[in-house]
Amino acid sequence: MGPSLLSRGVCSSCLRVRLHMLTLPKKWKLTTHLGALRNIYSETGKWEKEYGLETRKKVENWWRLKIKDRFTTISEVDTSKPKFYVLSMFPYPSGKLHMGHVRVYTISDTVARFQKMRGMQVINPMGWDSFGLPAENAAIEHGSKPHIWTDSNIKHMREQLERIGLCFNWDREITTCSEDYYKWTQYLFVKMYEAGLAYQKEAMVNWDPVDHTVLANEQVDENGCSWRSGAKVEQKYLKQWFLKTTVFAKAMSDALADLPEWYGVKSMQANWIGDCKGCFFDYMLKVDDVETGEKISAYAFNPEAIYGASHIAILPNHRLLHGNSSLKEQLQEAFTAGTDCLTRVSAVNLFTKQEIPVVISAKSEFEGYLDTRIGIPSTSLEDAAIADKLGLSYIRVTERTNDDTEKIINSGKFTGLTRQEAFIAITQEAQNDGVGGHLTSDKLRDWLISRQRYWGTPIPIIHCPSCGTVPVPYDDLPVVLPNVASLTRKGTSPLASVSEWLNCKCPRCAGAAVRETDTMDTFVDSAWYYLRYTDPHNTERPFSKPLADFWMPVDLYIGGKEHAVMHLYYARFFNHFCSSQDMVKHREPFQKLLVQGLIKGQTFKLASTGRYLKKHEVDISGSEPRHTETGEKLQITWEKMSKSKHNGVDPEEMVELYGIDTTRLYLLFAAPPEQDILWDVKTDAIPGVRRWQSRLWSLTAKFIEARNSLTVPNPTLLTKKEAKEAWKIWENRNLAVSEVTSHFSEDYLFNAAISQLMSLSNTLSQSSSRVIQHSSEYEDALASLCIMIAPMAPHLASELWNGIAHVQHKLCTQYNWDADVLLQKWPSVDPEYFRQPDTVEVSVLVNNKSCGRVGVPFGDSRDLEKVQDLVLQSSLGATHLHGRNIKKVFLSPRTALINFLVEE
Repeated sequence: MGPSLLSRGVCSSCLRVRLHMLTLPKKWKLTTHLGALRNIYSETGKWEKEYGLETRKKVENWWRLKIKDRFTTISEVDTSKPKFYVLSMFPYPSGKLHMGHVRVYTISDTVARFQKMRGMQVINPMGWDSFGLPAENAAIEHGSKPHIWTDSNIKHMREQLERIGLCFNWDREITTCSEDYYKWTQYLFVKMYEAGLAYQKEAMVNWDPVDHTVLANEQVDENGCSWRSGAKVEQKYLKQWFLKTTVFAKAMSDALADLPEWYGVKSMQANWIGDCKGCFFDYMLKVDDVETGEKISAYAFNPEAIYGASHIAILPNHRLLHGNSSLKEQLQEAFTAGTDCLTRVSAVNLFTKQEIPVVISAKSEFEGYLDTRIGIPSTSLEDAAIADKLGLSYIRVTERTNDDTEKIINSGKFTGLTRQEAFIAITQEAQNDGVGGHLTSDKLRDWLISRQRYWGTPIPIIHCPSCGTVPVPYDDLPVVLPNVASLTRKGTSPLASVSEWLNCKCPRCAGAAVRETDTMDTFVDSAWYYLRYTDPHNTERPFSKPLADFWMPVDLYIGGKEHAVMHLYYARFFNHFCSSQDMVKHREPFQKLLVQGLIKGQTFKLASTGRYLKKHEVDISGSEPRHTETGEKLQITWEKMSKSKHNGVDPEEMVELYGIDTTRLYLLFAAPPEQDILWDVKTDAIPGVRRWQSRLWSLTAKFIEARNSLTVPNPTLLTKKEAKEAWKIWENRNLAVSEVTSHFSEDYLFNAAISQLMSLSNTLSQSSSRVIQHSSEYEDALASLCIMIAPMAPHLASELWNGIAHVQHKLCTQYNWDADVLLQKWPSVDPEYFRQPDTVEVSVLVNNKSCGRVGVPFGDSRDLEKVQDLVLQSSLGATHLHGRNIKKVFLSPRTALINFLVEE
């Protein structure tokens, strides 16, 4: 073999490496092409001393697919094994990942790997929030179809995720625009319709005149323009579909108390919901004592006093005055601006059966978002004044007894109850009768879900001239989106133009009917996706209860703060509803919430025009950036990365420049998750993590060299000094394990975890050669370090572990050296580390110079005043501190050190 290889021009050093490969264990023998010899240990069995960019890429290319294959699928659920469900908010498939995506998915990937190493049964699923206007508009602009555009983007983004080493349970992948997903969105809608939680009514809406669709209030910017098209939003009345989220408002508000702190998000949720102290009651409307068939819901601030109602007040812009109501004419004829107007319309309370008049208020707005409220003079001086002015009759329904208890009177069977007792009884009975009574706030509205566009989940409703509004039967789901020849932003809903889809038979009478042409807001699709992940291939129901009960709630939910109110509220509403239907056991869907900050890039803008400049338009050669063409000074800010602001960073470019693990470590190290990152690779963070990776490589190289020598390691050969050095390594290793485990499982301060690991690696780098060779403490600390790095930098850690695992004469038996690092158990703290000694030897410094040690009881060792007194009472204190003016004293309990600063 030798002459044959040499005759082909193979150098002798390459030949030695190849001959060495013949002696490797069978699992490491590889086929290597001539002229393309790789230089990482996993391929050659030879450890390189330097860890440069080329070696980084070779390490990552070698391990990327192996790591992916181990993590992307999950076996059958083992209910005897503890679970951990980590979920990052799924993306809209825009076609290209940005650094915000990479940050949130790096966090979820890190947590998932950590929990799996702790022995948990872990899912870390991924999917696509793939319905919505952006895809429809892109299809219109490019002459394509939304599903083609969306599928192409999903394919590209998935490839990107895999190229940058992010691993998910792809066997649980979901796509909200696929029929096997939105079938179950429609199923849940029908469930809500049957429960009285989905209804249709006219409402004043935000109308986008460019995209021709309704917008939620949150989709309108501070200038009254659409967040998508930029058009000035118009106000108009349309018949819309709503979900009655207010029914669960009180339950969702109360449930916040049992949840852990969500980085300020709990208070945001509480503020969004408001104080749930009142409720709506349903009324039937009449004109001149004739029922109209129309209903209205009105808010009572004091439900316990409902029998004392004198009138219903509506605002001048109420839908009854401006929409298609049959009462429009009668109400308008009574209206006079600026005064309270009594109308011919009356309303019958479906709970109390009392009939009271409808009054058009002189006000332009009520409290919160109300447009209809019940006037109760017994509890409101303002209501009493209106009733008296308009000559409306009413009765007192509260009185205070001799013992100063407020009781309810003149209220039928509720008479005699205290106000609190009546409050509970009346609201509960109204709920049971299905005529209102659900506690909510005056600032919370039901969820308007109608959208007048094509690319969304069709609302599964059929409108029949005879039967009215009829839900599509469960067996006929899904109502599939029809194939539309071409899309346009103008005109009626695109679905209305497909006659063969639009016209159908009524499921009840089999007569001619038409389908609902509105589609659902995309927030509906994302309000329950976390449940589908628990059972993504179920063809019989949205998910099975046993699987949902096992995996739910989500243990850690990670996403942007911009979704911490609206999306989170809707997701909680869906889960509360599913719980009320006995579909899931847990009411709350998310246990812990981790809100990650933005990644901001530097922007350069012309002050004269406000135009954002591209990089090549900025001259940075001088003392301050200027416009290349005009020399104009520029406005420099840090803003959320955006194509329009030319301040984005391509994740794949970062990976190409620095490697996958360096990018991951930078994102974790640059700031705590909830803080924004100002993207500047020239700062200390990128060079710092690169130096640290090289240090880890060097530590492993030293260990391999020391242990592969002819000398067999023997801890008994260590001198007293070396044993003390080994003990210090043991102590630092246990501190690191304790701190890093806490950061990974409790506060998610990955930057602090990395700092702790850097400290441990610094300790190891200072170790003497004999300690490296002969101590189990060094070996244990290096192995623990490698394992704790693995969730954050899995490719580097896998290669380091390979090098450590294949040295001879290892001293630690607690590791499975034949398995890769990601299959190791997470290290634990040695029990001895937590045992409290009777005394602690505290090092005493005077003006930063060591003077000796003083024994201090362990219980006092963290108390500055007690340690100071004990030192001053000691012989060392008498020698070095007696009679001297002490200016300042510092105590470091962790390092058992006290420093006295005294006047010289």
